[in-house]
This record gives sequence, structure tokens and C-alpha cells, in this order.
Amino acid sequence: MNNQGRPTRPVETPAAIASTFTGNRGLDIEEPLLFEIGRPETSGVDVDDPPPFADRLGSHARQRAIGLPGLSEPETLRHYVRLSRKNYAIDSGIYPLGSCTMKHNPRLNEKMARLPGFADVHPLQPVSTAQGALALIKQLAEALLTMTGMQAVAMTPKAGAHGELCGMMAIKAALEAAGEAETRKIVLVPDSAHGTNPATAALIGLNVRSVPARADGTVSAEAVRAALGPDVAAIMLTNPNTCGLFEREIFEIAEALHAAGAYFYCDGANFNAIVGKARPGDLGVDAMHINLHKTFSTPHGGGGPGAGPVVLSKRLAPFAPVPYIVEREGQLDLVEHCQGQALGRMSAFHGQMGMFVRALAFILSHGADGLKQASEDAVLSANYVRASLSDLMSAPFGDRPCMHEALFDDSWLKDTGVTTLDFAKAMIDEGYHPMTMYFPLVVHGAMLIEPTESESKASLDLFIMTLRDLAMRAKRGETERFAGAPRLAPRRRLDETRAARQPVLRWSKLAAE
Repeated sequence: MNNQGRPTRPVETPAAIASTFTGNRGLDIEEPLLFEIGRPETSGVDVDDPPPFADRLGSHARQRAIGLPGLSEPETLRHYVRLSRKNYAIDSGIYPLGSCTMKHNPRLNEKMARLPGFADVHPLQPVSTAQGALALIKQLAEALLTMTGMQAVAMTPKAGAHGELCGMMAIKAALEAAGEAETRKIVLVPDSAHGTNPATAALIGLNVRSVPARADGTVSAEAVRAALGPDVAAIMLTNPNTCGLFEREIFEIAEALHAAGAYFYCDGANFNAIVGKARPGDLGVDAMHINLHKTFSTPHGGGGPGAGPVVLSKRLAPFAPVPYIVEREGQLDLVEHCQGQALGRMSAFHGQMGMFVRALAFILSHGADGLKQASEDAVLSANYVRASLSDLMSAPFGDRPCMHEALFDDSWLKDTGVTTLDFAKAMIDEGYHPMTMYFPLVVHGAMLIEPTESESKASLDLFIMTLRDLAMRAKRGETERFAGAPRLAPRRRLDETRAARQPVLRWSKLAAE
């Protein structure tokens, strides 16, 4: 008991109140669907009947009531506020999704993005009236080039996969300019690569040749040399890779590619681990996308928004897409039409203004030393998690230091009766979003944890001790703790396979009953 006579730890719920009449659990309100609480025969808004008119809908005219539920304004507001409380977010707890870099979003960034001239800029307004916005984009572009050691940058791509497409299209444009587009049709992709890599190559008409990883999870220069030939256009390599490991033979890989006349595309999804520590241009990279919404802490998740600028080496700089910013007689302007051998236009307008503002705010507020420390802290956090769990959870590539994310497999769960999915679902009952599961595919039962630099030691300690408690329960055979978990979440465990294959996309009263 504390000084006020209150228990300092949660107490067991008495059986008599384990369930409630309302279905609520304290302030965790059971929230039905709008169609279940609304009244289709009423409306929360008064709309005047229209005067007589002749419609032109013909057979397309509605034959019956629209059937939408009517709610008062307070009911509508409460419904969506209560739904928002059921969402897990980085603002409510640690988000350990590996390969995602779910870090804290500083509110300073949001304040800057809402400034007049940034928040209300329109893509079709005259460039003479958007000089401040263009100056910001130019400054951000210069910062990205400084951090990567590259020659040119395309700001238009909207996210990672779009950036991959831009970089690979620049490579293809360079091959076409050299008259090699018809002979170089192969893209080398490591087994551990993100699925968007081979998908991007296929989308632009190239074929994929897989490169196996070594037993330690990295790609060897020898394996790349063995796969090279006059038909190879490029490699798509992530560094640090998807297993959270630095590709230590990256210099040799780049030299082999360039000697064979091929290009080096680097997936920049994990750039957060090396900002201020290593410049991709110095490593021999020809093109790399940068996920601003990950590395520079802009809002991440929910399908967007995102931004994936692509930096290009001197070899590829002439093939950067339009538009890009130039300065003419003291004024900034946009080059809107292809110049020389440029690949063309990737999107209608210049990019995601809100993302640019947030990213530059993050960069300027941290400075060069702060960005370097953020990378160091992200790597330190991941290794702290790895070392703290290594005696209970198995690592597929041994007890060796990782970069920004710690990778475990499910071999430690063998004969416990608990699956990787069971373990992840039990984390929800503990108040945590599960780590990335079953990815990368090269590791059976993969559990990929990326804590980022945002988390304090206290936050990490509680997370680690929670996983240790679950791991020890699994090893003791307490399968009832995991079977059917989560039990405390509003919707319990779903049949995810059935939900994917037989989704119910329309509510009906009969189905609900």
C-alpha cells in the first residue's frame, strides 16, 4: 500500500465483477458498430426538403432509403473518440516493429508543418508565391546529399516503394542511354530482401536473380561475383540488411558490380542505423531511397503519408526525374520538363510538403551531432534488447552484435506448445504491440524487434522484463497463458486467415444476430 492507502500494484479482479452488464471493463468502453447504435429512420442533422425539381438520374435514382445510421452529434463524437482509444500508437507505448523504425514524432515538427505557407501551399500556385516552401525543399535536399555523399536527389517519390521505383527507373534510363537496356535485364536480389525489391524490378520489366545469404545472415562478395554477368543491370541490397546486420563486404560488392558495368541500388529503409556514421555514396552506392517518415520521425503508419526521396550518384545524376529546383536571378524555380536524358516525371507534383517540413525540422533541431547520436542510440537500444533476452530467446545468427534491430527465431519455443503467433498475441494482453513476425522470410518463426532511439532505459527495461516473463512462462509449459490470447483486447483473437479470405465488407442486421 502507498501513503494514501491505495495498492501500488494491480489486484486480481474478483470473480463477481469479472464480467459486467454493459460489457465495459472500467473505462475501457465496449464499442458497437455505428449500425448497431444508430437509427436509420432518424438523422442527427436537419435538412430542408428540396423544392420540386426534375432529376436526370433515370434508372440510377435511389429506390429506397439510404440506410445510414442516424446519430446525434455527441453520439458521433463519443463513438470515434472511444474508437481512437482502442488504437495502439507510438504516443501510447513502445512500438517494437522491426524494419519499420516507429520512433517518437516530436511535436515541434507538427508545429512547423502547420505554419502558414507550408500547411496551405497549393501545388498549382505560381512559384513566385511559394519561394519559402521551395527554399525549404532545397535546403532539405542539400541536407540529404550531405548525409549520403551523393550527387543529386529526386524529392518527388511518395514513399519507400515509390522511391525504389524511381531509383531503378534511373538505372534503366542510364542503361538505355548506353544502349544496354536490351542486354542487361537481370537484377540481383538477396534472399533476405524486402518483398518490394523484386516487385519493383519486375514492374519495370526486369528479371530477378536471387543471391543466397551466408550462414551469418550477410551477402558475400563472392556470391555476388558468381551471379554477375553481361546480363546484370543492378543489385538491390539493403544495408544494414533486413536481419539487422551490416553488410561488411559492401565495398567489395560495389567494386564487383561497377567492374561488371552494373549499378548498385541500396534500399534505404534502414538508414536510421547509419546516419552520421557512414555515407552510402562513400560505400559505392549509385541510388538509394530515404524514408523520411522513418529516419526523420514524421508520422508513420496507417498507409501514409510518406516521402521517399532518392539520392543518386554522379553516374546517375543526369537521369534524375523532374521536377527539381533551380535558382534563376535570385529566385527559385521548378524545372518541369525533361532535360537531356532525364527519366521523366514520377508524379504530378513536387512531393509531400508536410513531410518535408517535418523532416527538416527534425534534422535542424538535432544537428549533425544529434543525428549521429540518434543512430548510435538506436543501435545501442537494439543491442540492449538482444543481450537482455539472449539467455531465453534464440538468435538465428548467433550471439553477435546487431545494428538497429534485434532478430530472434522460434527454435527456443520448440516443444513448449506455444507458437510464435501465440507469443506475439500474448504481448497484446501485456499492453504491447507485437514485434514484426515471420519476417525476414529467411528465418523460421522470425521475431524482429526495433526499439529505435526514442525509448528510455526504463521503457526498455519494462519491455524486456515483460518478454522475459512471457518467455519463462512458455518454457514452464503454461500454455493456457498463450492459447487464445489476447483475452483482454476488445476483440480477442481473430481468425486472420478466414478474415483475409472471406472478409465481411457489409454489415447486416441478420448477420449481426
